[in-house]
Amino acid sequence: MGAKSEVSVTWAQALAWRLRRHLLDPVGAASVAEVVGRLGAVLSMDESLADLAVRTRCPAAPPDALADALTSGDVIKAFAFRGAVHYLSPADGGIYLALRAAGRQWERRSWAEHYRLAPADWPDFRAAVRAALSDGPRTVAELGRELSKHRAYRHLGPVFDDGAGTLIKPLCWQGDVSIGPPRDGRLTLQRLDTNPRWPGIPDLDEAGPAAVLAYFRTYGPAPIENLHYWLGNGLSAGGKRLDAWIDRLGDRLVAVDVEGTTAHIAREDADALQKTAPSEEVRFLPGHDQWVMGPGTKDPHVTPPQLRDLMTRKANPVVAGGVVRGTWTRKGDEITVSRPDERHRQWPAIERETGRLAAVLGRDLHAIPAA
Repeated sequence: MGAKSEVSVTWAQALAWRLRRHLLDPVGAASVAEVVGRLGAVLSMDESLADLAVRTRCPAAPPDALADALTSGDVIKAFAFRGAVHYLSPADGGIYLALRAAGRQWERRSWAEHYRLAPADWPDFRAAVRAALSDGPRTVAELGRELSKHRAYRHLGPVFDDGAGTLIKPLCWQGDVSIGPPRDGRLTLQRLDTNPRWPGIPDLDEAGPAAVLAYFRTYGPAPIENLHYWLGNGLSAGGKRLDAWIDRLGDRLVAVDVEGTTAHIAREDADALQKTAPSEEVRFLPGHDQWVMGPGTKDPHVTPPQLRDLMTRKANPVVAGGVVRGTWTRKGDEITVSRPDERHRQWPAIERETGRLAAVLGRDLHAIPAA
């Protein structure tokens, strides 16, 4: 998009707007499902981090609220960005799965030879998986044993005994299964179409522009390269497709000049963006929070280069005014805060955020500066 910028703001304004869209300043009263839907996806690699990512944005939510939302079907869990498991909104998660499925991995020759499933076999295999889950969730091993009753899939028994992660992923992408509540610490799979909130996988031509617009509404104003990182690198959405979807949105997107960087935002948000005042709020976020992962750790406006390695390694960021300024760790009731930039000037804000985190976690906490 080479159009002249219609809006001009500072990075401080841009990040303050994004903090509002992330439900971080002000922190609202959204539900768990609304938080997941707003963020697009919440990484579930570490459940304690996923829980905190959601609860810090809806502090009234009780412990285990995210797990309860999964059980009720208010959120779903599926292999999505970068092949990892994420919490998604059942209403909107299908747009991301549609993008990931567009690569049609199961049609590759190497795939067919490895699993001995030709592309023509795939529809029947999907149907067999859904049938095997008709009575409720099963563990991966249980699903494998059920499928092994079919002569055509008997050879897949060892694959399921080993976890079948790669084989299961496209079943998620095509909307056949999602990850259910764990049973005795073991992953379970369940049918997606039994969730009344699940609308199905939309057509790619519908999903693509919707995913692009959703990104700019939550992570904007953002440069085009951030979008390519999130949907391109994250979901293997091809660059040409992404650019075509951007073009299809036309004037629904607005070019924004952010201190010399061309970024974009949804037109419906442009006026509010211009009126947004910079934020001075400090937030303690969990490692791999969407605040950092959405734009990517390479974005220096959110993650300064000297802190990138820490963010990549899942350190907990201290965010001030939308910028990662340091890290925090908790041991018992003690929060140790490392802030290489203006640590002492911000200490009253750090103490306020410690109190807020204490309320979220339901325990007394106190902060100390790192030695």
